[in-house]
Amino acid sequence: MPDARCPLPLPYPVPVIDTHCHLTFPDFAGREAKIMDRARAAGVVGAITVSTTSENCNDCLALAERLESVWCTSGVHPLHTAEDPRDYANLRRVAEHERCVAWGELGLDRHYDEPALEIQREVLAEQLALIESATDDGLVKPVVVHCRKAVPELIPVLRASRIDPARFVFHCFTEAPEDARAVLDFGAMISFTGIVTYKNAREVAESARLVPDDRIMAETDAPFLPPEPVRGKRPCVPAYAAHTARFLAELRGTAWGEFERIIDENTERFFGIPVSRLGAAEGSTA
Repeated sequence: MPDARCPLPLPYPVPVIDTHCHLTFPDFAGREAKIMDRARAAGVVGAITVSTTSENCNDCLALAERLESVWCTSGVHPLHTAEDPRDYANLRRVAEHERCVAWGELGLDRHYDEPALEIQREVLAEQLALIESATDDGLVKPVVVHCRKAVPELIPVLRASRIDPARFVFHCFTEAPEDARAVLDFGAMISFTGIVTYKNAREVAESARLVPDDRIMAETDAPFLPPEPVRGKRPCVPAYAAHTARFLAELRGTAWGEFERIIDENTERFFGIPVSRLGAAEGSTA
C-alpha cells in the first residue's frame, strides 16, 4: 500500500474534476471563486457542488451559474430528510437546468440514529419516483448515492426502481470489499474520498483495488475528509482531489498519467462534463 503520509506531487499535468464537494457550505461562504482558483492551480479545473436539500439545490445552481468551473446536482441527502420541505417540483426545476449534471445525493445512512430510517426510506422512495417520472419525460441524468452502513438494504431498493443501475454512483465509498462487490454486481460506479488514504481505513483501500477501471472516480466531499498528507486541515478543498487520486493510482498499480486519463474518461461519460476539453487557462466568471 502506498504511504499516504508522504507529500504527493501537484499539480495534475492534465485537467481533472472534483466530482463531489459542497461549495455552498458555510466553510466557503464568499470565497468560492478563490477556492476554485486554488483548485485550478492544482490542475483541478472544475467541481460538482452537490445538493443536500430541496432548498439547498437553489444555492448550488446559483453558484454553478455564477462560476463556469462549477456544476451542480439536485437532491435530498438522507441526513437532511427530517428537515427537508420535500419541494420536489423545485428539485425537478433545478435538475432541468443545463448546469445541473445529476440527481442527488440521495440514499440511506445507518451511521447515525437520526433521522429515523423510516423517514429516510420515505424520502428516498419519493426521489426515486421523481427521477423515474423525469426519465419518462426524457430528462435522463445520473444519480449520486449516499450509502453508509446500508449497502445490503439500499441496493434492493435501487434495483426495484426503473432506473438503469449504470446511472448510479456510490460516492464517498467507505464500505468493506464484500459491499464493493455487491455494488459492482448491481452495476453502479464507485467513488472514493480522502478516507481511502487513511491508515485506519484498510478495508476501504481493499475495496478500491476491486473496482474496474471504467467504474471508478475520485472526489473530495469538501469541506469534509481531507486526505493524507493534509489530513486534519479544515476545510478540505477541491484542490486536494489530487492527493486522493494519486493515492488511488499507486494503490492500484497504475501509472499516474494513465489513472488521470481513466478518471477523466469516467467523469465525461458519467456526468457529461467534457473534462478533456477544459483548458488550464480557463477562469471563473465570478
